[in-house]
Amino acid sequence: MISSCSDPRLEVFSGAGVVITGGMGFIGSALARRLLGLGARVLIIDSMIPEYGGNPANIIDICDRVEVNIADIRGGYIMGHLLKGRDFLFNLAAQTSHLDSMSAPADDLAINCTAQLQLLEACRAVNPDIAIVHAGTRQIYGRPHYLPVDESHPLRPVDVNGVNKMAGEAYHLLFRDVYGIKTRSLRLTNVYGPGMRIKDARQTFLGIWLRRVIEGEPFEVWGGSSGGTSSMSKTRLRPSC
Repeated sequence: MISSCSDPRLEVFSGAGVVITGGMGFIGSALARRLLGLGARVLIIDSMIPEYGGNPANIIDICDRVEVNIADIRGGYIMGHLLKGRDFLFNLAAQTSHLDSMSAPADDLAINCTAQLQLLEACRAVNPDIAIVHAGTRQIYGRPHYLPVDESHPLRPVDVNGVNKMAGEAYHLLFRDVYGIKTRSLRLTNVYGPGMRIKDARQTFLGIWLRRVIEGEPFEVWGGSSGGTSSMSKTRLRPSC
């Protein structure tokens, strides 16, 4: 396949074997589409647990060009086989709901922390040369002490999700420092786009806002006032024709 890449740094993906965990989500599916355009061979892994955002409709236009494996990264039993011989791993599989992390902390721990360690161990065992990009979150910073928040900002997560995502990121960086595995973690912030879950706030509050805009309904916006108390306004926006 001829790559559509204009940036020579991206030519590394031409002909490369790429795994995307959580690849049925809106970020994973967009990434898969882009990687196919760069000439990569793409394997999507997704548990398809209803609450977590995976949707076959997200890959309907590329389903005949990608390999799909319905699997849960928890336990790691199958992951070694799927990772063997691959060049890149985009590790997007996660539990993203902050509210769910507080009501079901053990599930969040299993996915965002324990499974991340198991996945890294599988890479170390069968494919230590793989390059890994981990989907982290700005949630690990907690409430901002100053703006704009930079990487030197204190890490003080305010919920179980933030604590576990912080640990998951730390495992990726540890395996880089100790075992030399090529890992990076991106602290994503309120990502939105086509294919995102908008029927509830399990992925981001922006989904609810966008749905209400599409439906012509108002939504609440909360902000801090100069006096240190919270203020609320109700905003009504309508989509332009």
